Amino acid sequence: MHRADHHPSRRRFLDVTGAMVAAGLTAGCTSGAAQRGRPASTAAATPTPVAATGRHQAGITLPQPAQPNLLAVVADLGAKVAAGPLLADLGQAIRALTSGNDPRLLGLPPGDLTVTVGVGPRLVRAVGASLPGAADLPRFSRERIAPRARGGDLLIQICAGDALLLPVVAAALLDQAGDRVRERWRQSARRGANVPLGNGLTAPRNPLGFIDGIVGPHTKAEQQRDLWLAGPSEVAGGTIAVLRRMELDLPRFAALSVAEQEAVFGRRRASGVPLSGGTAAAGPNLGAKTPDGRYLVPADAHVRRAHPAVVGVGHMLRRSYGTDEPAAGLLFISFQNDLRTFTATLTHMDTSDALLRFTVTTASATFLILPGFDRKRPLGSQLFG
Repeated sequence: MHRADHHPSRRRFLDVTGAMVAAGLTAGCTSGAAQRGRPASTAAATPTPVAATGRHQAGITLPQPAQPNLLAVVADLGAKVAAGPLLADLGQAIRALTSGNDPRLLGLPPGDLTVTVGVGPRLVRAVGASLPGAADLPRFSRERIAPRARGGDLLIQICAGDALLLPVVAAALLDQAGDRVRERWRQSARRGANVPLGNGLTAPRNPLGFIDGIVGPHTKAEQQRDLWLAGPSEVAGGTIAVLRRMELDLPRFAALSVAEQEAVFGRRRASGVPLSGGTAAAGPNLGAKTPDGRYLVPADAHVRRAHPAVVGVGHMLRRSYGTDEPAAGLLFISFQNDLRTFTATLTHMDTSDALLRFTVTTASATFLILPGFDRKRPLGSQLFG
């Protein structure tokens, strides 16, 4: 619920939002011009609303496929700020924003807006050092990360079909938090069109032109096994998120032949089919060889080095987005119920994954994505109640 006198940041909210909306409207003119000539029904498709409440937070498995626009905001809580009341306030604001009942939307329809909230290891450790989400991410190679771009106490992930909503919703939620939080960094990003993979699955292309996120926990049974936390009770229904912002060396990758690019990934660029054959959705046959004994999927191909069966971990649900500011790259986002799923995978990749030669990581954080919430069960109340 919005309270007009709750925080002294009202002027900042109006100033920032006005500037951002103006910038967004300029960008929207370009998009509108690009749509000239299309039937009106195509340009004005109404997205399906996504419920903010339930056992799990929205913005992870719902909606499917994911919205094309994302804004991630990472912040810290003040030293004496209690997490429970802050999260409850944010949950109330999220319900109002996603239902279209918050005046800070400035008249914009929420459409398929989702807001997903996570808390960092410092806050989790204050409740219990052995809880899922209490461990920090280790450092890896190929990192160039400023201190303020590593870690954080609070993640606000905002996704929507309408890019105009992202800065407006972020401004509203930061206004709700007021001086209780201090922003560390933010990243806006986009996803490309979804490519059908068969078996009812779709996935977008990444900025390198390859279909991204094919392997993952797609069925309900796989998600219960590898995605959602079953316990302890404080975190049941949540999951663990990893964010890694990476710059990509697009010119050097583009200079490779298509065959060389496909050898880096281990898949066909056009279709996503593994170099071992079959279908994109079926996964690679990592033992398949040529008549002269060479692996069809090269030993250093990304699909082999990152494959859960090779690493010996569960599946991660990847929901990554492409970036162009501050540099062309990828905002890698994965969700899993065990942080080791990510850390063991990247450790295994670090030794010889051909794809990593084209990446530099510039921001890194992990968060416990809180269990779902509703009117009777405030956001964060299972952990901080």
